[in-house]
Amino acid sequence: MPRIDTPRLALIPATEQTLRAELEGRAAFARVLGIDVSEEWPPELYDDNATRWVLRSLEENPAFADWGMFYVAQARDDGTREVIGTAGFKGPPDDAGVVEIGYAVLPAQRRRGFAREAVDGLLAWAFVDARVTRVIAHTLTELVPSIGVLRSAGFGFTGRGNDPEEPDAVRYDLPRDAYTATMQHRSPARFHSPRA
Repeated sequence: MPRIDTPRLALIPATEQTLRAELEGRAAFARVLGIDVSEEWPPELYDDNATRWVLRSLEENPAFADWGMFYVAQARDDGTREVIGTAGFKGPPDDAGVVEIGYAVLPAQRRRGFAREAVDGLLAWAFVDARVTRVIAHTLTELVPSIGVLRSAGFGFTGRGNDPEEPDAVRYDLPRDAYTATMQHRSPARFHSPRA
């Protein structure tokens, strides 16, 4: 399974084992992951239902391993890491080459550029795959900081989302050519355990 490293973060892939441990509690999760987990865990909008959805997706679709969820771990000054959020994809590219991303950072770690850096890591991972033509994201209109992250990463507003469960969601997208034109302004990313 892939790991994505950016200058300050490691995006560590969620596995069936880590997701099951998450459902047991923060202590079990930290033990299985082998990294400290913030006392604030989990981030807003990431609950047990979301954890179960990711777990079910991994169990049902092996391709989801490369296009699933990552834990966002911040490097500390003492050389250790702490999980401070989640970021990832909602599955592999569709027939049109579109993938969707999502992300969440714990409140104490916001306004430090971590969400944007995680998004840059996801974009680098996505666009290295020639099948990907665009990356989309949905957010809620009241999540102004989330919209700011998407805009700063080059995403453009494309209208209302189409999920009946989230009628207030709006959609942003970033085509490959727009991403390529702005690559020099992005955090560099390295990949470990590349796609099979």
